[in-house]
Amino acid sequence: MRYFTRVCWVALGALFVFSGLIKLNDPVGTAYKLEEYFEVFAKDISPFFLHFKDAARFLSIFLSSLEVILGVAVLLRWYLRQTLWVLLVLLVFFGFLTFYSAAFNKVTDCGCFGDFLKLTPWASFTKNLVLLGLWGVVFRNQRFLRRTFAPGTMGLMMMTVATALAVGIGMRALGHQPYFDFLPYKVGNSIPQLMKAPEAARYRYTFTRNGETKEFDQFPTDSTWKYQAMTVLNPEKSRPTITDFAVYDLEGNDVTKQILTGNKLIIIVQNSNKADRERFAPINTLLAAAEKSRKHIDVLAITSTSPAKFDAFRHDVNLAVPYYTADATVLKSMVRSNPGLMVLRDGKILAKYHYHDVPNLYDVEKLY
Repeated sequence: MRYFTRVCWVALGALFVFSGLIKLNDPVGTAYKLEEYFEVFAKDISPFFLHFKDAARFLSIFLSSLEVILGVAVLLRWYLRQTLWVLLVLLVFFGFLTFYSAAFNKVTDCGCFGDFLKLTPWASFTKNLVLLGLWGVVFRNQRFLRRTFAPGTMGLMMMTVATALAVGIGMRALGHQPYFDFLPYKVGNSIPQLMKAPEAARYRYTFTRNGETKEFDQFPTDSTWKYQAMTVLNPEKSRPTITDFAVYDLEGNDVTKQILTGNKLIIIVQNSNKADRERFAPINTLLAAAEKSRKHIDVLAITSTSPAKFDAFRHDVNLAVPYYTADATVLKSMVRSNPGLMVLRDGKILAKYHYHDVPNLYDVEKLY
């Protein structure tokens, strides 16, 4: 039991550190997931939860950092009993969220491991039950974990460093693009390629005749067989990675193909009401220079804001470029900043920039 307890202890601490770091890699994405939960709770339980939406980014950093800090405390056995009680509160909280999502099919991905690993609602709940099991083993057998690796002042210093690192990692990612991009729109990916299925769908057909059931790899030509069902044999490989990328002009015409052709410098404004207006001065300078580039760069904006509101907004910020519309969720996946910049060549993503990291024209031209 001593060795089993130690395995559970390491697994419990390491999983919390890993889960927290994955979320801190993309705190904006974690905040989006929290907002989704708050909207569900506001609709199903009380409108009061909508008040938490404005604090989603703070809670993203706080909860993700807390996971890392508690995981480190477990691994160091620093105030282990007290740490385990706090962990229990967190596990019960996440257990409630995942059970609610699974039982009522409200949030299809809990965001437990960010975009690194997608879990179904029931898989997320099962993961929390496993963590509760690990917690139970460690809590019940603390006598095998009496030695503290960093007692006294040393422990306090190590926990302070862990806290500073966790918060610092999250704050740095909050003001820039994620350190590691696990979404389809990461640099190096080709949007047109990901809009195509890797391979053609393969099917298995089920037919019956005179009480006999038979499966076919090809649709039978014998009309005496009666069709019952069709099963896709390669559902994952026959489904495109990107299924919702579509861009429209102001008349509602689909211009996706034009957007994915040639050299493009795109400014993405997810929501003009929440866009940081003070950051448009350097952006406008870059866009104006790009329009005169010898690289023949098309400059444009894509937004999910209605044309009437965006017209007023772009006049306020002097954004003198043609603009198009797209789904808000897609734009949030493309760039984790509002506004943000994306550089394309025939639909291949060459670079993405947070509004804190607006490049100069020379840096953009080097990409082509």
